Amino acid sequence: MLVKLNNIIMFALIAFFISWILYPIYINILKKYKLGKTIREASVTWEQSKIFTQLHEHKKGTPTMWGGIFLIVMALMIWLSYILKDYGFVKNTLFNRQETYVMLFGFFSMGLLGLLDDFLNIKWYGKIKWLSAKAKLIGMVIFSGFISRWFYSRLGVDYINFWPIAGKVSLGLLSPIITFFITIAIVNAINITDGLDWLAGGLMTMILFVLGVILFFNQTYIATTVIAIVIAILVAFMFYNIHPAKIFMWDSWAFALWGLISSLLYFLNMRTGIFLPFIILFGLFIMDLSSSFLQIFWKKYFKKKLFVVAPAHHLFEHKGVNETTIVMKAWFIQWILAAITIILLFYQFNKTFIN
Repeated sequence: MLVKLNNIIMFALIAFFISWILYPIYINILKKYKLGKTIREASVTWEQSKIFTQLHEHKKGTPTMWGGIFLIVMALMIWLSYILKDYGFVKNTLFNRQETYVMLFGFFSMGLLGLLDDFLNIKWYGKIKWLSAKAKLIGMVIFSGFISRWFYSRLGVDYINFWPIAGKVSLGLLSPIITFFITIAIVNAINITDGLDWLAGGLMTMILFVLGVILFFNQTYIATTVIAIVIAILVAFMFYNIHPAKIFMWDSWAFALWGLISSLLYFLNMRTGIFLPFIILFGLFIMDLSSSFLQIFWKKYFKKKLFVVAPAHHLFEHKGVNETTIVMKAWFIQWILAAITIILLFYQFNKTFIN
């Protein structure tokens, strides 16, 4: 186990230093080609978003499309793993059928879709200023359908483990339908929460750390290594995303992590009761997603706003809470949620081991 842990740490450190070196170069390239942030002028219901524009006008022009470096570094690490294997330093590459095929497919396929959306958003090609909602929805549906079908048809997963309320509950054909909608919800939650410097990146780092711990104790070391690499890239990014940020994430990172986490969630579902603990772990993202959903619902059916502005973190910002204060308090709450999740899952592992 110590050898595996050493390899995981080694890959994470290499990914961190590669990211550290590439970030300034990448930021300068984005600046040179004027690939900077544009401020959203309309809400999802196509009304003028004056409050949001006022709150974030000062961020206009800051380099974005961070997800590009996310994908580049991960591709370099996979390539490096083949070299290290050839020279006998490691036994397996990061591209492993049993543990990482689906995860990496989701990471790269959805990350590239998000990167295309970011580019069109900045350059404003065609009649619309980003990929159309329909185009993104089609991409989401295709990937979500693929993931749901893969686990249901190829791996025979027709159940969800609802521990600690219940064990494995067989759902039959309902299983891929439920996983389909969960997958769609995850990307929207990540995307909506990515609104303040350090917020989504910091929260996601903690969530990935917990998932990495679970993977490690499930002895899925290659998948753990992939998660460690993602965390390392995020930590290096956050140095440049400290308020005031030098670079922003945008859709490419949200889509890439969506593909990774959703497939990882179903992978862990096969091994342990992860779904209900994950709801606790993902609580802040769910809160932001819910506030946005309620805002849209209220405007559509009651013709008025429920909140002055949504999602929740922008509401706090509008009420005068400093951006850094919001982020630090969110981090504090996320650590508590992470601790609760780890305690729950270790209790489960211990109980299973004793029995």
